[in-house]
Amino acid sequence: MRSLERLLRPHTVAVIGGGSWCRNVLRECRKAGFAGDLWPVHPSREEIDDCRAYASVDDLPSSPDAVFIGVNRHVTVEIVDSLARLGAGGAICFASGFSEAIRELADGAELQAALIEAAGDMPILGPNCYGFLNALDGAALWPDQHGLIPVERGVAIIAQSSNIALNLTMQTRGLPIAYLMTAGNQAQTGLSAIGSALLDDDRVTAIGLHIEGLDDLAAFEAFARKAHALGKPVVALKVGRSEAAQAATVSHTAALAGSTAGSEALFRRLGIARVDSLPALLETLKLVHVAGPLPSANIVSMSCSGGEASLIADTAVGRQITFPPLGPEQKAALSEALGPRVALANPLDYHTYIWGDGAAMTRCYTAMMQADVAMGIVILDIPRPDRCDAEDWLKVIEPVEAAMKASGKPMAILSSLPETMPEALATDLMKRGLTPLCGLDDALTAIEAAAFLARPLPAEPIRIPQPVADPRLLSEQEAKALLQQYGLKAPASAIADSPEAAAHAAKEIGFPVALKGTGIAHKTEAGAVALDLQSACEVHSAASSMPASSFLVEEMITGSLAELLVGIVRDPAHGYVLTIAAGGILTELLEDSTSLIVPASGEEIRNALESLKIGRVLTGYRGKPPCDLEGIIDAVQAVQTFVLSAPVEEVEINPLLCGANFAVAADALVRLGEN
Repeated sequence: MRSLERLLRPHTVAVIGGGSWCRNVLRECRKAGFAGDLWPVHPSREEIDDCRAYASVDDLPSSPDAVFIGVNRHVTVEIVDSLARLGAGGAICFASGFSEAIRELADGAELQAALIEAAGDMPILGPNCYGFLNALDGAALWPDQHGLIPVERGVAIIAQSSNIALNLTMQTRGLPIAYLMTAGNQAQTGLSAIGSALLDDDRVTAIGLHIEGLDDLAAFEAFARKAHALGKPVVALKVGRSEAAQAATVSHTAALAGSTAGSEALFRRLGIARVDSLPALLETLKLVHVAGPLPSANIVSMSCSGGEASLIADTAVGRQITFPPLGPEQKAALSEALGPRVALANPLDYHTYIWGDGAAMTRCYTAMMQADVAMGIVILDIPRPDRCDAEDWLKVIEPVEAAMKASGKPMAILSSLPETMPEALATDLMKRGLTPLCGLDDALTAIEAAAFLARPLPAEPIRIPQPVADPRLLSEQEAKALLQQYGLKAPASAIADSPEAAAHAAKEIGFPVALKGTGIAHKTEAGAVALDLQSACEVHSAASSMPASSFLVEEMITGSLAELLVGIVRDPAHGYVLTIAAGGILTELLEDSTSLIVPASGEEIRNALESLKIGRVLTGYRGKPPCDLEGIIDAVQAVQTFVLSAPVEEVEINPLLCGANFAVAADALVRLGEN
């Protein structure tokens, strides 16, 4: 595919079709101040909206840079073919009825294939998309109203939903949007290619993504690494459930990794901040547009209300946000500025004794910023202008600006309600270098995200999953024997084909032993597991009662302090997803899991283990000895090495028995195929 340069920053725009959608493209381009040529194309009209119309694309004065195609799906394919032959810069395919509609239209996939073939190397957006808005250069290939205004620099937003994109243009939070792009069903040009092209524009400061599904994992990784190298933060709102592990339904790992875990792990790996709502997306983009990534999530908060101080402190509970305590020098400076009647703390309620005293307010705010903090927040809710006078409230702004300049650290004005941050004020604050934040919860989400964005990216690339043909479920003994070749430790074991043979094998291994029926996926639920058997008689009796004809007899591992689940599933959308969780019967009870993208480093694995609820047990809890953390990490690395060396659909160790000096796989599940 050719560069998107001509399509995104056109000098000539052609609009094909005569409906209201197409006429709106002409009007929106004029409204946005587009300085290039507008060429409507219609077979029977001589003029559309005061623009000379051309009967066909072949009659155009030259090859157009950007084209909006607003005709039905079948004619769209014909037009794309003509434009490609003409050498057009690119086209928007507005029509629907392609692969996104295969459940309703039997020929949807076939028509999409024809569209892609017709386009060749000419870029197309869609089909089933609104197009895009370029507020930097006044290009509006957009068939509807929108809320963007011209800007000189700003963020770019790419959305798969045209309606969500339209809604985002109506925000009144002061966020400067430079580009608003829709991708439709990503037939040819996906999020990754669009994002990469937008990064090339020096006027773009950050990129926001609304993602329903990724287009290409390798291309997405390349886009993320390019953004990181350019210092342009990427923030994503991922909706829907991953299509990762649909085929993998045997293991617990598949269930744990099959929701949003894969996408969350991928975004963390690629340095992309993930948020869960549109307001949080906008607030995070606003923060990184003004202040960039934050070195930490240490903040100070200042307000003239104890209620607000308590509220922001409560809102931060459960987040990676910290309010560092005040030091002696800060307290001395604050006492001088505020007097003796104010309790000094962070968050600070500085009361209203100094309200309107610009010098005292500046000293107060500056003193608070002397801590080891990444950002300072001043909570300020502006009265509604149609009923109140905001003059006294606005006296806060200049002292905050002065404190920001004195400290050299970013500061924000935070309204507890979005309604109490007028758009005009938000715009003015950004001109001053201050970040206007709306809503306590979304603001703290933005700060967390901005702190995450400062982390370095792992140098090692993601391993792209290859197709696995005819995967089969190995027996537990086969799985363990295979994994032992890669360094995983497992108990001594033997296979027996009768209760008598099981009793004999137990004597050879030595008591106590564990006994399992073979050929059963979920053995515990089926009554096919017996533990801590102390004699041949107990083994014979247990085997006789199991719903199995053959048995695995194993050395019983004693001294275990914790049980973990370690599993990897092949996720075509997000890579190989490594899941670490509380194991054994606690897997479902605790729902205590975290996921990483393979290959994960030893440090990443250690951090993942410590992030679990059961992590406190691993490091020693209430006088208990710690588990062999290095041994656990080695076990996880062994599973990773196996997956990277073989055509694996999924692998699970559950439980991995963890003791003070061992990490042993008590059970293993492997689905192995061929490339």
